[in-house]
Amino acid sequence: MRIRETGAPLYRLKVTLRGLRPPIWRRFLVPSDIKLKRLHDSLQAVMGWTDSHLHQFESRGVRYGTTAREFGLARVSETRTALCDVLRHPKDRLVYEYDFGDDWLHDVILEAILPPGEGGPYPLIEAGKRACPPEDVGGVYGYEDLLAALADPARPEHAELAAWLGEDFDPEAFDVRAANIAIHGGWVPRRD
Repeated sequence: MRIRETGAPLYRLKVTLRGLRPPIWRRFLVPSDIKLKRLHDSLQAVMGWTDSHLHQFESRGVRYGTTAREFGLARVSETRTALCDVLRHPKDRLVYEYDFGDDWLHDVILEAILPPGEGGPYPLIEAGKRACPPEDVGGVYGYEDLLAALADPARPEHAELAAWLGEDFDPEAFDVRAANIAIHGGWVPRRD
């Protein structure tokens, strides 16, 4: 998932997954003129989701996404709407909803508007905390229950959930360098 430099100003965004404490969040850069569809792709990559479910954006009472007539959902086109048309000033925000079943809500806040960048592809993750929850875990409450089961070997579902997640899952882990490598196929920005 690469977005090349467009010559537009860069937006420093912070995305925080609602409802979990301590919070799961990422700070990252994207060109201000990317379309919301590409922002969706960026959020999937930055957070660590797998793009397996429907999504939408909401800002100031307007919903953006793909119109799904079969569900009666009418939205403003995300493929035609640029991020800079929705977020214009630092502290402007939008809500990104992913997986209408699990109902993962993300607060996306414009922290800063920066001059056009030099070099590498975007999104470029600058910071973050904690691992993204696994897909299809049941939303905030399902994830909290999963964490409780993993922490308690006496719970009947402990072994099954640990096997499903694998030994590598650490809910506290997040590595900026590894995340940027995963997104960009080995490319990592130089930090001098």
